[in-house]
This record gives sequence, structure tokens and C-alpha cells, in this order.
Amino acid sequence: MNYPVDIWLRGTDYATTREIMDVSEPAAWTDTDVESVLKQMLRVMDREKNPEADERPVFLRGFSWIVNAYDDGGVLIAIEMQTGAAVAGPFNIDKRELESMVSRVLAQGQARPEIH
Repeated sequence: MNYPVDIWLRGTDYATTREIMDVSEPAAWTDTDVESVLKQMLRVMDREKNPEADERPVFLRGFSWIVNAYDDGGVLIAIEMQTGAAVAGPFNIDKRELESMVSRVLAQGQARPEIH
């Protein structure tokens, strides 16, 4: 499945919508799936800011995040960093369960700074 990601880059006055690709069914997500979604969100932001650059390593640290209910059902993942912000979804998964998975994935990323 593909999901939209709305991206706003600091210093601009507009948002752009891109997609993250090949995402498994959210109700069956594992921590590995959540890690993939977060990395795809960060890569989409980087490509939007640096369209000519080669793909660079992604580290799961240095950003704020929130999981929020979506009005039409499901939840959104929002991340914010100095570069800007990205909001992906909606995903059909329990909000608290996703919050727990994101917390675990980010804690693992802090413990393993070599993750790309």
C-alpha cells in the first residue's frame, strides 16, 4: 500500500504531497514496519529539500513526533525537525499501539546510532 505524506519545508509557504511506498497493512505492523515508515518519511523530506542529492543515510533521532487521530478515521504520524515537518497517513491502527511502537523504534535508534 502507498500512503500520502504532506511535507512542509521551513522557509516555504506551501506544502507538497508525496507518497511512501510498499507499506504493509498497518493493523499488522511490527516495530520493523514502523521503522521503515519513519525512515521513508525522513527520506521524502530530504528528497524534497535536496532533489539533486544521492540518497543519504537516515538516522532515527533529532526530531519531534506525535501520533494523532484523523477526523475521518485512523491516525496520522507527524514529525518535525529543523528542516520542516511531514505528516503521513491516515493509518488504520490503534493510536496507543502505534505510539508504543514509535517510542520503541526511536529508543532503539538512539541505542544504535549506526542505523541507516
